[in-house]
Amino acid sequence: MSSAELRSRFLDFFHQRGHEVVPSSSLVPHNDPTLLFTNAGMVQFKDVFLGKETRPYQRATTAQRCVRAGGKHNDLENVGYTARHHTFFEMLGNFSFGDYFKREAIRYAWEFLTEDLGLPPEKLWVTVYEEDDEAADIWLKEMKIDPERFGRIGAKDNFWSMGDTGPCGPCSEIFYDHGPEIPGGPPGSPDEDGDRYIEIWNLVFMQYDRDASGKLTPLPNPSIDTGMGLERLAAILQGVHSNYEIDLFQNLIRAAAEVTGEKDLESKSLRVIADHIRSCAFMIVDGVLPSNEGRGYVLRRIIRRAARHGHQIGCKQPFFHKLVRPLAEEMGDAYPELLKAEEHVAKVLLKEEQRFAETLEHGLKILEQAIEGLDGKVIDGETVFKLYDTYGFPADLTADVAREHGLDIDMEGFERAMAEQKQRARNASQFSGGEEGPSLEGTPETEFTGYEATEHDGQVLRLLKDGEAVDQLSAGESGVVILDRTPFYGESGGQVGDSGWITVGESRFRVDDTQKQGGVFLHYGEMVSGRIQDGEGVHAEVDAERRAAIMRNHSATHLMHEALRHQLGDHVQQKGSLVDADKLRFDFSHFQPLTREEIRAIEDRVNAQILANIPTRAEVMSIDDARETGAMMLFGEKYGDTVRVLHIGSESVELCGGTHVERTGDIGPFKIVLETGVASG
Repeated sequence: MSSAELRSRFLDFFHQRGHEVVPSSSLVPHNDPTLLFTNAGMVQFKDVFLGKETRPYQRATTAQRCVRAGGKHNDLENVGYTARHHTFFEMLGNFSFGDYFKREAIRYAWEFLTEDLGLPPEKLWVTVYEEDDEAADIWLKEMKIDPERFGRIGAKDNFWSMGDTGPCGPCSEIFYDHGPEIPGGPPGSPDEDGDRYIEIWNLVFMQYDRDASGKLTPLPNPSIDTGMGLERLAAILQGVHSNYEIDLFQNLIRAAAEVTGEKDLESKSLRVIADHIRSCAFMIVDGVLPSNEGRGYVLRRIIRRAARHGHQIGCKQPFFHKLVRPLAEEMGDAYPELLKAEEHVAKVLLKEEQRFAETLEHGLKILEQAIEGLDGKVIDGETVFKLYDTYGFPADLTADVAREHGLDIDMEGFERAMAEQKQRARNASQFSGGEEGPSLEGTPETEFTGYEATEHDGQVLRLLKDGEAVDQLSAGESGVVILDRTPFYGESGGQVGDSGWITVGESRFRVDDTQKQGGVFLHYGEMVSGRIQDGEGVHAEVDAERRAAIMRNHSATHLMHEALRHQLGDHVQQKGSLVDADKLRFDFSHFQPLTREEIRAIEDRVNAQILANIPTRAEVMSIDDARETGAMMLFGEKYGDTVRVLHIGSESVELCGGTHVERTGDIGPFKIVLETGVASG
């Protein structure tokens, strides 16, 4: 049975049993800062398990793409050297959200393995959490498995959690016995780390939510989360011992051999390359670009590790990008997003290969010299840091080379050198950060009315001078006015704050800037004439001409964002912006400078939307309804239960709290006057 057939067989089995087949979610977890990458099938259902989100189904099944490289779950250093470690793998899973529980989950798993796939029951071994008598009784008394092939295991292996916090619960694991000719003992025995007994399926009985203190709180509805590695099960069904021997990997290994010129199909370097093209390609599909921090740095490390292994087997030219096509042939049917982004993925990989090629040769010479002159078995941290800092060698790449020479690296020394460099950078860039915002304890939130009006009456709730509350502001004094309701927009989302006037009779307070602190709007400015007293009724009036100019530029950023994604690809994401009355600046992710032709095409697309004079539409809705509209959301942003969805032009749909034009034609002509890079990616 091929890997593709197994994937379909699993999903069909559970679909026939009332499970919704849900597409794989992105490798970049949405709205979950606790995870670097999606590392299990249940990640996309985390809020469902917690009772924060509902779905139109109570049973689901998925084939989820996962990455384990960086953070708590990190398999990178073992990839290529063992039979079953990967940076990327597919997790097959079935889920119940308060519908069925342990009995059905156990029955489905046993039925799929022994009846649908035909695995001999005597080749399977089952474990449960040592305190889970309910699961033990189901296996032994109802499923009637052999007690000789059953064990109870402690929390280390049989109590599962997604991370340090979040959904968790006891689990039951199913192992495959490769036979007595393979070294290793059953789960829980001193020899359990051998290769005889291999875990293939983990059934998690999701009962609790663990908080930061370690406290376990029962979940609203006990649920089921299972996970089974596609590659491991395929190896069993195809009668091979290593995951790298299954059809999917063999095809990629042959493709890697062809593009590198390597003749030895057993080469560990070919294994590394075949594994790494999967993780790198799908990271890029999901919007990650090579960089020096966070997810982008994990991607860069993996690309450079693959490039070094190609170099090691004699391939001196960029080759990695040529494997995107063979990968798409293997996995494109299951993941059509890969086919759609194929050209973009290849471009990003080629660019990164070319960048690293400039320093790879020289860095390897430095490393070889360090190894030749080594007195002992450890490469010092300063050398490891120099290779990282000057030649772009991630520490794990240097560790790879060291391992091939029977050496270790001084990670503590490397991290010490890294910390010293960061401290030097901080010292060099120190500047006065100004004063913290004033204390607003007890101040009610301000009602913002600026979507509908630019002027109206209000009441003074508080006056501040030099950060302290005062009873009044007099002519010549600078300070802050806080109102119960205001048409002034407070700076946020890249849009600058409004300016204008707050008046009472002949007294005039000039508003130079409006900021937000929590839900309180602060009007900064100067008392030009007369005085304003705490509790007084006033008239607030925004500088309408300046507001209109800001709105034109803000609306243009939305049209440009859509045009960038249309022209360059869906990997383009907003990374920052500045919108004022004179201009707009838009920061976005992309792997190379734009060409003159691309800039012209973006301008033309935006101006076409402007000339169409399409009405702008804003809707307030729940975050779940907003997701259904396909509205653009920024990765890493935390959104409330209610959000504002903005439709501008015929294609742009984004979450935005800013102020905007009524029709696209109000924007006027659009021209890009400068494009530049601020950092890699």
